[in-house]
Amino acid sequence: MSSESIHIRRAESADLDALTGLLKQLFSIEEDFDFDAVRQRRGLEIMLDHAGAVLLVAEVESRVIGMCSGQSMVSTAEGAFSLLVEDVVVDEQWRGRGIGTDLLKALENWAREMKIVRFQLLADRSNVAGLKFYNKQFWKNTNLVCLCKR
Repeated sequence: MSSESIHIRRAESADLDALTGLLKQLFSIEEDFDFDAVRQRRGLEIMLDHAGAVLLVAEVESRVIGMCSGQSMVSTAEGAFSLLVEDVVVDEQWRGRGIGTDLLKALENWAREMKIVRFQLLADRSNVAGLKFYNKQFWKNTNLVCLCKR
């Protein structure tokens, strides 16, 4: 880790430009999504105002360098709430320093405060680095398949 102090906090409206930029980096490696700044910014705005969601940022010297988000939903399998982790991304210049781990830990802490018992996420099959990262964080593959319809 560099000498800079990394701070994890809830996102604010003033962070939207930086968060949109991080999503551009993330979507550049995902095969199922195309980056659309207007659409992604709108999604971030909705998440900021949604009581069942949280959007966290990692910052250093007032500069946003990473983000993660999650949304609660009812799980009939658990008979409780689960958390869908929506986006986890760290600026490529800051990767490999534990920032993603810190973001996920903060997200899990928020979820536990909300009485959420299970965490789930979708990851692009071709994102080898991302899958390796999640594996290190003790995320397990399931037999479930994500299907999508518009």
